[in-house]
Amino acid sequence: MGPSSSAFSRELEWLYGTQLFGIKLGLENMRRLIELIGLPGKAQRIIHVAGTNGKGSTCAMLDAVSRAGFHSTGLFTSPHLIHFTERIRVNGEPIPEVEAARRLRIIREKISGWDPHPTFFEITTALALWWFRDAGAQVLVLEAGLGGRLDATNVLTPRVSVITAIGLDHTQWLGETIGKIALEKAGIIKPGVPVVTAPQDPEAMAVIERVAHERGAPLTRVESPWLGPVSLAGSHQRWNAAVALAAMDAAGLVAPAGALAQVEWPGRMQRLGGDGRVVLDGAHNPHGAKALLVAWREIFGDEKPVIIFGAVACKDHAEMLSILSGLAERLILTTVDSPRAVPASELAAAAPEAMMTATLEEALAVVPRGVGHPPVLICGSLYLVGQALALLGGYASRYERSAQ
Repeated sequence: MGPSSSAFSRELEWLYGTQLFGIKLGLENMRRLIELIGLPGKAQRIIHVAGTNGKGSTCAMLDAVSRAGFHSTGLFTSPHLIHFTERIRVNGEPIPEVEAARRLRIIREKISGWDPHPTFFEITTALALWWFRDAGAQVLVLEAGLGGRLDATNVLTPRVSVITAIGLDHTQWLGETIGKIALEKAGIIKPGVPVVTAPQDPEAMAVIERVAHERGAPLTRVESPWLGPVSLAGSHQRWNAAVALAAMDAAGLVAPAGALAQVEWPGRMQRLGGDGRVVLDGAHNPHGAKALLVAWREIFGDEKPVIIFGAVACKDHAEMLSILSGLAERLILTTVDSPRAVPASELAAAAPEAMMTATLEEALAVVPRGVGHPPVLICGSLYLVGQALALLGGYASRYERSAQ
């Protein structure tokens, strides 16, 4: 990977600066943005995905089977692991930096006087939709950023709405109960538009069923996992695969299931090194930590890893550490390279027996790896996983820290 162009770097610096505006749930600015640019493209078929866990993996699977069905496909996900352009892909290729720079400059100039100013996620969503239209993407796979009802991605009418597993996360924005969070996620359900849901907590399922009924949206409940080959590790990924295939069917799109054996989605039980004994997983809430625990035992049995754990603010890191601590042969707490990082010293309140390091680099330096040593599991945040992937994969100079 080469260095970023100066024009792209300038526009990206401006875009990251808009993270200071924080997260603002609401659709008015997004409606103004898409009207300004003239979006979306005509005849684009949209698959809209919301949920707490499994969104990214499900979107990656949807992208893979859509492309295998010879549909030109746009994929919009967040956050990135290493580089911003990962968020916006057409047929697997990230948006070219020259295109991102040109379009961001135009957006920046057109919205300079807006009050309230569009947020980072709103601008990024508009950029993605604009590129998808001009690059000729026929199918758009859009991952909701936060919630669903008031998320920037919810201004469009999809061919099918998808709700992955719902758990307690982002409670300060979405509500303190599963039912309240489910109501926000179910906000992506549109009148008459089919909706596909993963298995849910009974409280969440009751909400989804009620909203689908009220809006006349045909509801498909996925009730069994996909049993064919899936490249992503862990039994939870078989449920995500089943959801993806059901969504393609509900959308009336060709979906060769064989493509599920070739899905690439970094940071989800991703094994590095020749022996595959360094594992990266983006589990960042208790629900995800439980799935990680099951997946680890499916692959490694009773073998205990050295766990390097970091987290960002507004996550239930204490509960995650409670779930994972029994798995660890040794636990190291570190501080994620993100403006939202929880310091290792604060994490230690939930795991006082753990070792602390100020940075991931320091944590990696004190952990022996290779034959005769325990496996290493890096988890707790996708931002930490991205940082690890950059360091261990030789892309440290390419890594871009982000708050969203």
